[in-house]
Amino acid sequence: MALSTKQLLQDALQLPDQQRAELAAELLDSLPPALSGQDRSSAQWLAEIERRAKAAQAGASGVTWEDAREQVLNRLPKP
Repeated sequence: MALSTKQLLQDALQLPDQQRAELAAELLDSLPPALSGQDRSSAQWLAEIERRAKAAQAGASGVTWEDAREQVLNRLPKP
């Protein structure tokens, strides 16, 4: 991260929760849909949510936050 990017991040992290959420949503909306999952239709996403909800209700084990975070970070482009 460039120094100005680090400073911007530090400043953004000082914002109240609602403002950070709004900023994050705006930043994500500004990115082009580069991942295959972003090409899914609303119906496909609803089906995926339903599948995962049923699995959770059936007692399927989930993924820890640490594992989920690592999976996401591994999918991001490396600088």
